[in-house]
Formats: sequence, structure tokens, C-alpha cells
Amino acid sequence: MIAKSEPGEGRAITDRGLIVLLWRFVAPYRRSVIVVFLLLLAVTLLSLLPPYLVQRTVDGPILHHDLPGLVPYGVLYFLIILLTFCLRLSHTILLQWVGQKALMNLRQTLFEHILKQDMAYFNHTPVGQMVSRLSNDVDALTELLSTSIVMVASNAITLVGIILVMFALNWRLALLGLGVLPVMIVATVYFRQRIRLASANWHKVIADYLALLNEQLSGMWIVQLFERQEASRAEFQAANTAYTATRLKVRDEYTLYGAILQLLTAVGLALVLYGGGNGVLAGWATLGMLISFIQYTQRSFDPILQLSEQFAQIQTALAAAERIARMLQITPSVTEAPNPVHLRNFAGRVTFDHVEFGYEPGTSVIRDVNVDIPPGQSVAIVGATGAGKTSLVGLLARFYDVERGRVLIDGIDIRQIARSDLGKYVTVVPQNPYCFSGTIADNLRLFDQSISYEQIVSAAHTACAAPFIERLPGQYDYPLQPGGANLSQGQRQLLALARALIHSPEGILVLDEATSNVDTETEALIQEGLKRVLRTRTSIIIAHRLSTVREVDRILVIQRGQIVEDGSPEQLLARNGLYAQLVRRQFAGRINAPDARHSERRAS
Repeated sequence: MIAKSEPGEGRAITDRGLIVLLWRFVAPYRRSVIVVFLLLLAVTLLSLLPPYLVQRTVDGPILHHDLPGLVPYGVLYFLIILLTFCLRLSHTILLQWVGQKALMNLRQTLFEHILKQDMAYFNHTPVGQMVSRLSNDVDALTELLSTSIVMVASNAITLVGIILVMFALNWRLALLGLGVLPVMIVATVYFRQRIRLASANWHKVIADYLALLNEQLSGMWIVQLFERQEASRAEFQAANTAYTATRLKVRDEYTLYGAILQLLTAVGLALVLYGGGNGVLAGWATLGMLISFIQYTQRSFDPILQLSEQFAQIQTALAAAERIARMLQITPSVTEAPNPVHLRNFAGRVTFDHVEFGYEPGTSVIRDVNVDIPPGQSVAIVGATGAGKTSLVGLLARFYDVERGRVLIDGIDIRQIARSDLGKYVTVVPQNPYCFSGTIADNLRLFDQSISYEQIVSAAHTACAAPFIERLPGQYDYPLQPGGANLSQGQRQLLALARALIHSPEGILVLDEATSNVDTETEALIQEGLKRVLRTRTSIIIAHRLSTVREVDRILVIQRGQIVEDGSPEQLLARNGLYAQLVRRQFAGRINAPDARHSERRAS
């Protein structure tokens, strides 16, 4: 199922707040914006002259049959059109540049903001939503920042200029031509909220649609393995239907609004023709004035029609900006301390001091855990699925912060340690390690060119990853597909172990089910690699497969978020408690602790 909630949903954000947000990205180019609006003002003023020249031409040279007198008007008309074209082209190109630069900065800021979020955010936010914010929603702002702002300003200035000129020339004709303007304003106010809501709903549907695609395509092997094609087809059909219906709703609002404005435009022209014709016959208007007023009336409606189109785009853009603003308002719960402490003389002691934690309020996953791990000790954490093993080490890596108690490294609360130091000295090898598009060397050094080829090879040999790497075409230059799809699970685990050695050669190593999905041969390789790695560092190993913890110094047994047993493998087997039961279950047929110890040794 796809989560339907939006990040930050429920927080009121005004249009003024959205404009302030967008100005934050436009402000660095304010000088260019000023030039754009100066060019725009010049274009607007020049566009008011042609109808007036037509009036002067009709009532002057044409009425008096003065053909030579037409030449100056014709030349002036042509020059105005040419100059208007040059100025319009200039401000359009400059505005496009400003808009694209502002959007580039917005995308960068939004992506960097996502990078700062903690794991709780990524656990609750579908990937499709984040992709939609960075793509569709930012694209929706393109028209706003590159076209709509100038079009709105241009049309508003043009409309005001036309109204002033019309009243200056003939107030009667002006009243006739602008008689439908109040009705247009009422229609615009009415459709404003309808278009805004329809656009907002459409972009929300797009986010859900993208999330569904990401989920279905990423889990395609599950779909095919369990023959879920029909169910997936039905889910996609429902999403596709909602997408189409919502898009049609937006189109219907646009179309109805535009049609009403077109109708009012025709009514306005009819009033000018009828009233202006009577005015010419009555003598309070000239023929040239009537012709110019027809053009002015048409031009007064053109800005309104264009404003309606831009208005719809602006509503769509503001709806997208609101979603982006909500995402930018989200603050991570895991933050850097105001005055972070840098680790000096790192030893590797880990202490969980009365630690409690839960993913949801009122639901504890970790309950009053007290554990002290001396420097250099290797510790295994075992227990049933859902007991809290991964949650406990997630607190050490500070994927989450504790609700109560403290997690300490060398006696320092990790909430006070600089994030850069924590990342350097605590390395987690996950159960399902991820590989990026690039070569094996790129994935081992994580694209950090300061890491030498010799360091990569040395870490690969230590982690026992070198044998399979050196059998591949190109060896360390072998290109990987996204996610490392052209490697096996075990090979990715070996790469992850080597990567941990490169980026944290002396730190605390955490292995989360490192051998749960690998074959016996690969497990043996990982075990050999671990032997070499665990000799000199503090390590914590989460394991379901108990054969992987035979070399550790100490085992913690966790049950329902609490440490219920703590000791060496031999001590726990002799105690004949929960650990001994787990061993007997995995090595079936063993009934008592000595037999269990014997079975474990046989498995070794």
C-alpha cells in the first residue's frame, strides 16, 4: 500500500509565504529581475501606441485623402513594432535565464534538505513522493518563474495603460468597452479556488502514481514469483483511472473558465460596435476613434484572457510550491549539537545507559537496556525476529535518538559527538547492502578519489572479497548495475564489508545479519574476512544464524526489547537459558546444553 499523507500535511501556508519562499531563490538575481521589468515597462508603453496611430491615420491622412501623409505614420508604426519585438525578446531570454537559475538552486536546496533527514523520515515517506517533489513540482514552478510572473506583470500594466488611454480618448466608449470587466473579475475570483484545489489534488495523485510505479517495479520479482500480475494490474488500473479523472477535472475547470471569458469578450466587443457606431452617427466619436477603440477593447480583453491562462498555471505552481514548502519545513529529529564534541584518542568503548526507544509514541521497542562493551570486544546480539536487535544498533549509529537514557562512545553521549566523527567511527554493514551505478572501485571508495587503488585492493583482500572481484571482467573496474543487480547477495555483502574497512579502518563495526542471505561457501568467506577484521576493533554482530557468532567474545540475548542474557557462548550454553534454546532449535535434535555445545562446535 502507498502512503497517502503528504510531508508536513496540515500546516497552513499562505500565498504570501509561498511568494517569500520563491523570492529567496530569485533574490540572488535581483538586478537581472529589475532589468527585466524595465524592459517589460518599455514594451507595455510601446504596445499602447499602434491603436492610437491607427486613429490618427484614419482621422487624418485617410479622411483627407492625403496619401503622402501616410508615410510617416507607416514608418513610425513599423519602428514601434520592430523595437517592441527586440525588447520583448530580450526580456524573455533574460527572464528564462533567471527562472532556470532560481529553479536550479531550489532543486539543490530541496535535495540537500532531504539528505539531512533522519531514517524516520525515509521510513515514512514513499520514494515516489520525494521524486515528485524534485521533478514534477519543481517543473510546475518553471512556468511561474520563467513566464507567468512577467506575463502577469505585463498584462496587468498593459490593462491599466489601456484603461487610462481609453478614458483619456473617450470616456463613453471606455465605459462601453469595459462594461463586462466586473463580471470577468467575479468569474476569476470564483474559479480561483476551484482551479487551485483541482491542481493540488492532481499533483498529489501524481505523487501516489509515481510511488506505486516505484513500488511495483522495484518488487517485480515478488510480483512474478507469486503470480501477482493480476493484482498489480488492478492496482495500476485504479491509480491510472484516478490520474486520468483528476487530470480531466483540472482540464474542465480550465475550459469552463476560458469559455466564460471568451463569451464575455464577444459581448464587450458587441457593446463597443453598437454604442460606438451610434456615437459616430451622433458626432461624439470619430470613425478613427471607433476603430482604435475596437483594437483597445480587444487588447484589454487579451490581457485578461492571458491572465486567466497564467492564473491557472499560477494556481498549479502555487499548489506545487506549497508541497515543496511543507517538505522544506520538515526538520529532522536527529540533529547536530550546537557545540559538537570531536572524538580524541578513540578507544571504542560502547555503553548503553538505561536506553529506551520506540518508533511510535507509547510503543517501546527497546526497554531499559544497560550494556557496557569494552574497547576491542566482539559482541553478538541474538534474539527472535522483532526483538529489537537492529533497533539497538540503529541507536548506536544514531539513525534515531533515544527517548530516555544515553548511548555513549568512550564516555561521550553520541548526541554531543560531531556527526562527521560518528560516521567515521561507527560503520554499519547492513543486511541488504546497496551498490550505486559505477565500477566496483567506485562503490568501494564511494566515489572519493582521495582513496587510493592500493587501499581498495588491501581492504578487498582483508574482507575476502578480492577472489570474486579478480575473477570478474575488468576486476575492480567492473561496472555495476543500479543496486548491484549483477552481483549476488553474498558478493554485495563482501563489498560492503570491504567498504566499511576503507571508510572506517579503526572504528566500531556493526554487522546487521551479514550472512543471513548467503550460501555456505560465501558465509565461510565472510567468516574468514571477519576473523581478520574483528581482531583489532570493537564489533557488534546481529545474527539469526548462530554459526556466525562462534568467534565472538560475548553474546547478548535480547527479548522484547530487553537484554535477558549476557555472557560468553560457553557461559550461556552452560546456563541452559534462552540462548541454549535458540541453539537447539537451529541445530535440531539436540536436547541438553552439552549436546547443544557439541552441535555448535560441529557447525563450526
